[in-house]
Amino acid sequence: MKPIEVRIPHGLDKDEVRRRLDRAVVKARDEYADQVGEIEASWQGEDRLELQLAVMGMQIDSTLDILPAEILVSLELPALAGMFAGKIREGIAQRLGGLLAGPTV
Repeated sequence: MKPIEVRIPHGLDKDEVRRRLDRAVVKARDEYADQVGEIEASWQGEDRLELQLAVMGMQIDSTLDILPAEILVSLELPALAGMFAGKIREGIAQRLGGLLAGPTV
């Protein structure tokens, strides 16, 4: 397993971050169901979201911790996916950065 951490800055309160993450999980389930299968998501306390999904038969477990000024994304990539760590890190930063940008809606 290859551990990856990505830090995404934000200027939102915790409730707004949770709301946006919940919306993103629903959207991801709709958009990527045929590529990743079921996406399991559960809140562990008020500021940690745990996600599990499988891509091309590889299980990926991750956590998203809501911190005051950033989200810390931690995931364990299977060895075969390790060669794509840079692209995965960039994709997470781009998607979550866009999700957390902008004012409270």
